[in-house]
Amino acid sequence: MDSADVNLYLVGFMGTGKTTVGRAVAQRIGFQLLDSDHEIERAQGRTIPDIFAQSGEPAFRAMERGFIEQGHPATRTLVACGGGLVVQPGMLDILMSKGVVVCLHASVETILARTSRQRNRPLLEVENPEERIRTLYAAREPIYKCSGTVILTDSRPLADIAAHVVRAWRRDGLDFVRAPARRQE
Repeated sequence: MDSADVNLYLVGFMGTGKTTVGRAVAQRIGFQLLDSDHEIERAQGRTIPDIFAQSGEPAFRAMERGFIEQGHPATRTLVACGGGLVVQPGMLDILMSKGVVVCLHASVETILARTSRQRNRPLLEVENPEERIRTLYAAREPIYKCSGTVILTDSRPLADIAAHVVRAWRRDGLDFVRAPARRQE
């Protein structure tokens, strides 16, 4: 495999810009962009809030795992992962066996501002969304910090963030193709 074909997985908390940045990066490197949440919605014929309400979070997490394990091309694909995907036990190892992982990071204040306008986040359908974000963020942050190159998205132009992601992908892609024993065949 050539390093220019290695899949790229964007992970990070909700509202850090995975889909927006993913769109810009995929266009720049000529990759197909897949958003794991959108792909699951398409496959299930229902929204993420409906999946949570009807089947529960554990069923949704199993759908995420299935998508990562078998639901997308093995090369030339950028996957914008749902915010909770990488925090599941074993998922970071699976992602790293399939390509380069880059974590987008933002402050809690930025996340609050970005997610306050959206109604499609079932984990925030609670009485105090800010408290929920702060609690989830605190629990997930240690995992995110170990998830490949971490890139801050606060108050930075999209073009700068995308360029930084591309640089990290190119560098880590070379390491990925040199270490075939890490990949699952």
